[in-house]
Amino acid sequence: MAIQVKTSNDKTSINTVTYGDFTWVDIVEPGATARKYLEDNFNFNLLDLDDCFSPRQLSKIDEYQQYLFIIFHLPTYDKATRVSTIHQWSAFVSDKYLVTLRPESLESLDDLRQEIGVNEDAKRSYLDQGSGYVLYSMLDRAVDAYFATLDKIMTQINVLEDKVFDDEIEAAKDISSLRRDILTQRRVMFPERTLLLDLENKLKRFAKTNLSVLYGDLMDHMNKICETLDAGKEIIEVFKDADFVLSSYRANRIIRYLAILFSVALPFLIIAGLYSMRGIFPWTLAPGSIAELIVFGLIIVSAIIGMLSLLRKMRLI
Repeated sequence: MAIQVKTSNDKTSINTVTYGDFTWVDIVEPGATARKYLEDNFNFNLLDLDDCFSPRQLSKIDEYQQYLFIIFHLPTYDKATRVSTIHQWSAFVSDKYLVTLRPESLESLDDLRQEIGVNEDAKRSYLDQGSGYVLYSMLDRAVDAYFATLDKIMTQINVLEDKVFDDEIEAAKDISSLRRDILTQRRVMFPERTLLLDLENKLKRFAKTNLSVLYGDLMDHMNKICETLDAGKEIIEVFKDADFVLSSYRANRIIRYLAILFSVALPFLIIAGLYSMRGIFPWTLAPGSIAELIVFGLIIVSAIIGMLSLLRKMRLI
């Protein structure tokens, strides 16, 4: 039977599912009420409780005679903002109980608890195998759910590829945003893979079934995730270099256009300057005479040829 306890002081939701002498306590959005509940009903190390309610902890496993204490992290990707959020959740694993503390956003764990709560066959098949098996099932579902996040990231990479090689689109901001997000994902998932490797042997004593094969499949998924993130990192680095080269090319092209425009405009500026000073010098030609037109024409041609020669020498054209 699943019992749900909600409080008015915070968003804590305490859900318990019992089968025989085993109980799974799933605490969603743990707050002050959750801490008091744990202190009153369990003899956990106070330092572990502090870690549960501290938002900035590293993934870790603390092993005691009676239980294991584990802190996990899982990133989720917001497609609208294109920013990942790192979620922390923790678990106490013992022979007689499993206590999990997690944010509401981990919906895959909600699905498992609801399935066990309403289906007696599911409750027996999960809870009768021990807390180690239940925790493995939670991890398996959380890792499988992460593939949706991974797919969104790889989709963004595919979309970004078209932007990078499009002359009309500036992709530097998108590249930086996605690069930052991939680094965030790697910063979470790589340590998580190491933690799961360490957890396998420690979890066996709390499971009534052999987890080796099942855990091997879980680690295959984690390896696939890490390999995909590595590939994404390499691709985004290539995009960054390509965008830098193409941006430099676009900037040089603009400079070339401006240089050509300046070389064409300069002779007319010279003529305008000379024309404004006509009458000052004794050798000034008669206005409108053929000689004046010839002189001005020679000035224009000479200036254009000289500027184009200079630009050609500088490899701007």
